[in-house]
Amino acid sequence: CCLLLICLRRAKEEIEYSDFMFLLTGGVGLQNTIANPDPSWLQDKSWDEICRANELEAFIKSLGDFKAIYDSKEPCNVALPAPWCEKLNDLQKMILVRCLRPDKIVPAVTKYVTGNLGKRFVQPPPFDLSKSYLDSNCTTPLVFVLSPGADPMASLLKFASDKNMGGAKFQSISLGQGQGPIAAKMISTAMQDGTWVCLQNCHLAVSWMSTLEKICEDFSLATCHQDFRLWLTSYPSSKFPVTILQNGVKMTNEPPTGLRLNLLQSYLSDPVSDPDFFNSCPNKEMKLLYGLCFFHALVQERKKFGPLGWNIPYGFNESDLRISIRQLQLFVNEYDEVPLEAITYLTGECNYGGRVTDDWDRRLLMTILADFYNKDIIVTFRYPFSPSGEYFAPPKSAYDDYVLFIKELPFSQHPEVFGMHENVDISKDLQQTKVLFDSLLLTQGGGAKGGATSGSDNTLHEIANDILTKVKTFLFHTLLKFPVLYEESMNTVLVQEMERYNVYEQTNLLKAIKGLVVMDAELEAVAGSLMVGKVPEKWAKRSYPSLKPLGSYITDFLSRLKFLQVWYDTSKPSVFWLSGFFFTQAFLTGAIITCYYPSAPEDGVYINGLFLDGARWDKISGALAEQLPKVLFDLMPIIWIKPTEKKSSDQPQKLYVCPLYKTSERKGTLSTTGHSTNFVISITLPINKRPQHWIKRGVALLCQLDD
Repeated sequence: CCLLLICLRRAKEEIEYSDFMFLLTGGVGLQNTIANPDPSWLQDKSWDEICRANELEAFIKSLGDFKAIYDSKEPCNVALPAPWCEKLNDLQKMILVRCLRPDKIVPAVTKYVTGNLGKRFVQPPPFDLSKSYLDSNCTTPLVFVLSPGADPMASLLKFASDKNMGGAKFQSISLGQGQGPIAAKMISTAMQDGTWVCLQNCHLAVSWMSTLEKICEDFSLATCHQDFRLWLTSYPSSKFPVTILQNGVKMTNEPPTGLRLNLLQSYLSDPVSDPDFFNSCPNKEMKLLYGLCFFHALVQERKKFGPLGWNIPYGFNESDLRISIRQLQLFVNEYDEVPLEAITYLTGECNYGGRVTDDWDRRLLMTILADFYNKDIIVTFRYPFSPSGEYFAPPKSAYDDYVLFIKELPFSQHPEVFGMHENVDISKDLQQTKVLFDSLLLTQGGGAKGGATSGSDNTLHEIANDILTKVKTFLFHTLLKFPVLYEESMNTVLVQEMERYNVYEQTNLLKAIKGLVVMDAELEAVAGSLMVGKVPEKWAKRSYPSLKPLGSYITDFLSRLKFLQVWYDTSKPSVFWLSGFFFTQAFLTGAIITCYYPSAPEDGVYINGLFLDGARWDKISGALAEQLPKVLFDLMPIIWIKPTEKKSSDQPQKLYVCPLYKTSERKGTLSTTGHSTNFVISITLPINKRPQHWIKRGVALLCQLDD
């Protein structure tokens, strides 16, 4: 809807295309030479974007007047100081919000669309199978576009029953290897008999999609019974036949958002809604059922916090909850005392844990589950689910009382119920802003406005020339100066790092920039990325992992080269910038993190350049501490890496095993070690609270930030 509104206003010449692109990208520039006038509240990233906008002098003169926007919880509703309130149009006001409070862009865009098009353009229509069914006929497939955590099968089965198409008149099959011919036979029979067929998970049968496309193309009123319907479910996939999407009726069913709606759905669905099942739980153990449903809602809702919630967003769904509920009922009724260890293993390691592929996510999952599967929840009155006690386990009561209790819960929830700091809302909002802008940029064809123009060519030339003047080729005879010796392993590290950066420099950066004179498809993609301030995919394939925009990426790249240059020109540094290594694991091979010491080590190395995500480092107590408001990352002090024997700690409750990642994305390809390729090493940090507190906070160390 935002894109629709932008197109309408551009057609009326009410806004400039350059303003729209600035909103999406923040402008393009490599390095800002103008000092931040007030770093006490104005972030450097915000200042850089402001400098790339116009009217800089006027902005600096009234800088203090804009602090109210920065401090506000709803900056899009704060009136701009004069003369800006009259001088800027709605789109330009959003640009100002982007510069000062990028985490509040989504509400600003919502207000922008609502004010121009109306509320109905920002409110999704309710999920209604009957309306979609009325839009179809026997030759029109009905396609469910799946969302993580939402399973339409229960609704579809109920709808089929309501239409007298249940039982033998409804057949379903989950596609996969070897299931194609069976599905084709099902469809052929149903076309003649006038029954319904549902093919689930079409995205898992990529090789059979061309056959399915041919089957659907052959549908006709002459060959299909009028009652026949073909239902398809699939996650978004580039291999799904376009013709089926174009000709079919498309639906999507988003999972409920918020703890209250999630809990309510669990209690209004089978098997909890079945009176015979619900009343089969004896005594106070019924609170375990409520705790399990609350756990299910929590693990679903943590996904909205991005990497702080889960390293990898998992598709936990109602099937995981249903099997866990059935197992809980079985164990509660079969044993005099609830076997907590058994149900914890089945629920945590098998049902939900079966989807979890990341070891650190598994640690988090089991930590959360321990809050709900324990003896205290059974015996404690109003057992708290959150530190404030706002959420708790209600006493055993009738089914209707539980439903009424759930309906009285807050519609929105504070991050504390997830065990997270309030700053996590900022991280969540920033992630939503990134998704919105990235999606809108995809519609702009790399930032071109209907072909190249002299203005865009000049801008591209300036960017390319700026990069060329800053980056030099590093071709050193490294082996002559630093021979690979058994006694000095750091020589090997330096040689390998130099070679990686040399190859990267020649084959990606210089070749792409010089090739801009003759544009082919590959170089056009590079040019398009440069124009919107993104690192070209061609470079990223050979680059070290990075989520930085183009300007910050080049600055970081130069800093890495300078780090290696100093090492090459002088000698092994006393403190190593860990983030500056292309391949961090090579440097850390065989090293075990111990602890932080102020004195120089006799053995091992010093490292620096790491950032804490989800917590801060208290230099006075020498331990983890809570984040400061609006401060998302904290720079760690120098850390000493020393080779030592691995020993179990005598005081595990005073130590937090903290994972170190290359980027804030945290996820990567699963390696043979069970960790993500984004994972570097674990570092043990002193703490003043239980480790479970920091596990639920999602605390991790990062080699680099995103800006």
